Parts: sequence; C-alpha cells; structure tokens
Amino acid sequence: MSVSVALFGCGRIGQVHAQNLVLMEDARLAAVVDASAAAAQALSDKHGAPVSNADAVMNDAAIDAIIVATPTDTHFDLIQNTAAAGKAIFCEKPVDMSTDNIVRCKRAVEAAGVPFLTAFNRRFDPSFARLKKCIDAGEIGDVEQVIITSRDPAPPPVAYIKSSGGIFRDMMIHDFDMVRFLMGEEPATLFATGSCKVDPEIGAAGDFDTAAVTMRTKSGILCQITNSRRASYGYDQRIEVHGSGGMLRAGNKVRDTVEIAVENGFRSAPAQHFFLERYGEAYMLEMQHFLKCVTSGETPSPTIDDGLRAQALADAASRSASAGLVESIETSAN
Repeated sequence: MSVSVALFGCGRIGQVHAQNLVLMEDARLAAVVDASAAAAQALSDKHGAPVSNADAVMNDAAIDAIIVATPTDTHFDLIQNTAAAGKAIFCEKPVDMSTDNIVRCKRAVEAAGVPFLTAFNRRFDPSFARLKKCIDAGEIGDVEQVIITSRDPAPPPVAYIKSSGGIFRDMMIHDFDMVRFLMGEEPATLFATGSCKVDPEIGAAGDFDTAAVTMRTKSGILCQITNSRRASYGYDQRIEVHGSGGMLRAGNKVRDTVEIAVENGFRSAPAQHFFLERYGEAYMLEMQHFLKCVTSGETPSPTIDDGLRAQALADAASRSASAGLVESIETSAN
C-alpha cells in the first residue's frame, strides 16, 4: 500500500519531509499547502506535487495522511480538521503552545481513532535509539543519572525568538522528550534557571539564550539538561547515562573522521553544523516509522500524549526559571 500524503508547510522542515517522502516507494506526496503561494509553488515545481488548500485536502478521500509543518499557532485547527476527516497526522513539535489545547486535540484524535505522531525526531537517531535499547537490556544496571547537552551553533533571529515560546518550549522540549524516553519514569520535580550570555536582544525579548534544568523522579533518578544558543565549534548534541553497573554515552557526529597529528597537537573535524545535517537520518527513519504505522495499524510513537507531557515540562521549566522555585510535576495527562 502506498500512503498518499499532503504536506502543510513548505518551509525548512517541510522541505526535509517532502524530500524524504519522494524517496520512499511506499509514499506519494499528493499535495503541498502553504500560506505563501511562492513557497508552495517552489516545492511543487521541485517535486511535482500539486499546490492545494486545506478544504480540498480534507475533502479528498484519496489522501490518507497529512504532515503538519506549519507555524505552531496553526496546529490546533489543522489537527481538529484532519481528525474529523479521518486522516492520519504527523505533527511537528510542539503540538500547541497550550497544554489545554493539546488535551483537546488528544481527545479529537482519540475520538476519531486516527494515527498521530508527535515528531520528536531525536528518538529515531540511531545512536540515541541504541542508548535506549542498551538501557532496556540492563547493560548498565539501574539508571541513576541522565545528562543531556544541547547547544546550537548560533542563535536564531530575535523575530523568531518572539514567537517561538521561549528556549524551554522551542529548544529544550526535544530534551524533555528524550529524558522521558531514556529514563522510563516521569520527572516528579524540576528546577530551571536561565540567563542571557549570547545576545542581549534575546533577553530584551523576554527569553533566555542559556539555560539549565535539573529534574528528579520519584525513585531518585536525576537528570540535568543544559542548553545554549551558541557553540563556536558546531552543533553540540551529547547524552550520557550513568547506571549502577556502568555508563552509556553518545557523542557528537563530526563532519568527517580525519584526524591530523602534527608537532603542536592533534586536530579533528568539527561537529556537524546544525540539525538538518546532524539529524538527517533520524528524519528519514521517523517518516518511515509513521508510514509503516499508517499501513499496518500500529500506534505511532511518540504519541500525542508524549507531546503533551513534554510541553507540560517546558511550561514547568518556564515557571521555575521565572520564579526561582522548584516545580512539582503533574503526572496525569487527561
């Protein structure tokens, strides 16, 4: 079975998904939709998928699924309408800036019985996925600490910062999902702090560009996450998991494996430049998983509940950093 997919959002991440879809034998890019006619036409010209609109896509019984790669404030209506149309949904993070809205989307998706994947692509990174398998196999005993480092090579434009929801909801939300994925337990308490060390304009916009979070589960597993909007050496993505019987570590992917040794020392390649290069394979594997679930009837993972829980942690981090207080985490998701 070939899955017929409509793409909503023809920006940077939409282009990644479109490119992956056209390379897959079990998928067809059936339509592209974007508020920018020029962006939609450019992607249409590149891949041959017709430019369409929301009403036409929802009413087209031949379209099986949609990809939501539009700005976050458009997600709610698209999810509601797609669920009502009975189509599978692949949604970029965050599902919505409001946890109340995510709960409403979750109810609509569950009532319609349609597949839904929250696109936390890092779960599909081969190195991080292997970490999870090693943990589940008991290779390092009981997990005691999880340490995640995530640093962008440079900050985004301040105009983006103003609409992004802030560093905890925009950037660290990936790490919140990864913590839940690896620990196998929900955080019970959280403390967050942040500062502006990169660009004062980010602070003027009401956000941080440097942030750290500490979390603790009920059983005592500790997690530390650090984020920065600046890394002079490339896109810094590292995870360390310490357990009662050992340690697991996933390091950066570098541009090449050449090492130069000369009189004054050793020199190797820098880390991959940014997320498109670093997680290119993960984006492909994520889409393959979604398509497999659509055709097989399996439940996609991460689920909409995973999106809800990660958003709740991001909200708690924002409150904690603002108040300077430890936040207790509500573990139920209605």
